Amino acid sequence: MVAGAAAGLLLAGLIGIPAGSQTPPIFNPGAPGAPSRVISATEAVELSRSTFTADDVAFMQHMIVHHGQAVEMVELLRTRGANPAVRRLGQRIALSQEAEMALMRDWLTDRGQPLEMPGMGAGHASMDHSAHAGHAMPPSDTPIMAGMLSPAQMQALAAATGPAFDRLFLEGMIRHHQGALDMVDALMAQPGAAEDTMLSDFTTSVVGDQSAEILRMQSLLSDL
Repeated sequence: MVAGAAAGLLLAGLIGIPAGSQTPPIFNPGAPGAPSRVISATEAVELSRSTFTADDVAFMQHMIVHHGQAVEMVELLRTRGANPAVRRLGQRIALSQEAEMALMRDWLTDRGQPLEMPGMGAGHASMDHSAHAGHAMPPSDTPIMAGMLSPAQMQALAAATGPAFDRLFLEGMIRHHQGALDMVDALMAQPGAAEDTMLSDFTTSVVGDQSAEILRMQSLLSDL
């Protein structure tokens, strides 16, 4: 026991941790050829906020818009859907995506990044109300970004009710969720992306949660 205690004190002295400290050390790896160093919890938080790329920022900005449309779809479900199981699933989706939108906004704000990309704001409407020469234009068949429903698809969803709405909702939300998974895959393919701890945890959560929800929606769709 004495020898073990002595060894522990020696190790603590070698790494610069006060003897008797119960807080495990946080090591920051050095540059190639340089030693690691022990850093404080505050320094670790600051470092985590600096290890992000332009691709990370664009991913979060795009995902806020993407999640926003999913919440719009659930709002339509509240008044137009007929199947209680579909409604319950929709409510869970809205709650989780609203919470994730708050997390993404905080992530961007904490790192001094804008919430919106130039030319693509989180406030973009999913349903196209553009006009030309005083006449309403038909809604576009092109989504504002890959993985989202187009304005025409959103308009068709808003026009449906009952079982027809439930089917369109599930088909659309499955595509929507798959779009989110594709966005994660695209981010992970970029060098140095998603090394930020919070972002890494978030993308892992997106993949797990939305993959499970896709399976659930496919099951509900087969029962309609």
